[in-house]
Amino acid sequence: MATVQSSDVALDDVTYRVHATGESSPTALLFLHGSGPGATGTSNWKAVIEELGERYYCLAPDMIGFGDSEHPENPPSGMKAFNLLQADTLWQLLDTLGVDRVHLVGNSMGGMISIRMALSQPERVETMLLMGSGGAPDLPITPGLQHLRTFYADPTPESLRALLESFVHDMGTLTGVVDRVVAERMPYVERADVKRSHAAMFDPKAGPPAFTDEELTSLPHRTLCVHGRDDIIVPVESSTYLARTMPNATLHIIPKCGHWTQIEAHDTFVFLLESLLAGRL
Repeated sequence: MATVQSSDVALDDVTYRVHATGESSPTALLFLHGSGPGATGTSNWKAVIEELGERYYCLAPDMIGFGDSEHPENPPSGMKAFNLLQADTLWQLLDTLGVDRVHLVGNSMGGMISIRMALSQPERVETMLLMGSGGAPDLPITPGLQHLRTFYADPTPESLRALLESFVHDMGTLTGVVDRVVAERMPYVERADVKRSHAAMFDPKAGPPAFTDEELTSLPHRTLCVHGRDDIIVPVESSTYLARTMPNATLHIIPKCGHWTQIEAHDTFVFLLESLLAGRL
């Protein structure tokens, strides 16, 4: 297993906390995490980048507005505005790190950021894996997603544990994993800057972050949409829409799996990602 190296990278206006494995290269795998309270690059991706770092240059930053990356004092309002800021500054981060081209791997919100990045600089994107991604129009707000959005009404370890348990289909052997992630995330949840970013991102007055058919059909990249069949956070219909609309997208639905595909179906997820990278999908 590769060792995760974490460092701060200062850009013109923001600073990113970056978690990396593998040898530095002009081509990287960029892992973009989701929007759960207290989420960080490592809480979503540590096991995956430890494994893949033996073969690829892997980057898993904390997004702007999350973890130990920048929390703007006057944050943008709404998911779409936040994602546009994140996409723009991620390209600046890659420039600073000497990365010319990327394979984008996005979980939930990270899938939407991946699409924003591909729309702004399509020539630098090799492939995309969108896992449990949002972005489809007119999807209902699930109870699980509503709990995530309104988490700060009851920001307790018990509430966080209940939320994270809803991310998986079958707790089974994952109780220890969820307990560990709760312990890792609570110190972030309790920070005022994290709470401020969360409130701005989920501002109820902001418009939806959905993509248009015109935006999605403009993306020629080989794309794999992965979704847990039993996801109760983001409905599987979101990935169905993305895969149906993007011209070179493939859809893979994993049975008996919820929103945390990379954790609940780790081996399947890694196999699918490496198959995409190798051109087999």
